[in-house]
Amino acid sequence: MARQHGQDSRGPSQRQLRVGETVRKELSDILTRGRFSDPDLDGVIVTIPEVRMTPDLRLATCLVMPLGGVNAEQVEKALNRSAKYLRGQVSRRLTMKYMPDLRFVLDTRFDDDDRIDTLLHSPEVSRDLDADEENEKN
Repeated sequence: MARQHGQDSRGPSQRQLRVGETVRKELSDILTRGRFSDPDLDGVIVTIPEVRMTPDLRLATCLVMPLGGVNAEQVEKALNRSAKYLRGQVSRRLTMKYMPDLRFVLDTRFDDDDRIDTLLHSPEVSRDLDADEENEKN
């Protein structure tokens, strides 16, 4: 029976996680130095909390967020414009058979968490949860 390729329910492999973390570390170091000709990236502090690699290690999706979330969409577009330059910089620092293409997307996990927390504490949901607890007691 042949092995299935691609993403399965177990999540990313150890190799994907290791390569993603290595790329994240190098990208963070490059962005910290901040030598860009793009004015949208000039003086902007960018956080890279996670880099997700595809199973074939050919594409790296970098979750980014500028400090304070200021001009986030503008920074995301500037990073995607500079992706080839950044890929070249990372490839000089890493020894890999293929250097992955870089794609930058905004990290909205904290916004999503706040939105869900607000929804859970809304009066409508609290009322429904209290009704469920009363039904369980009876």
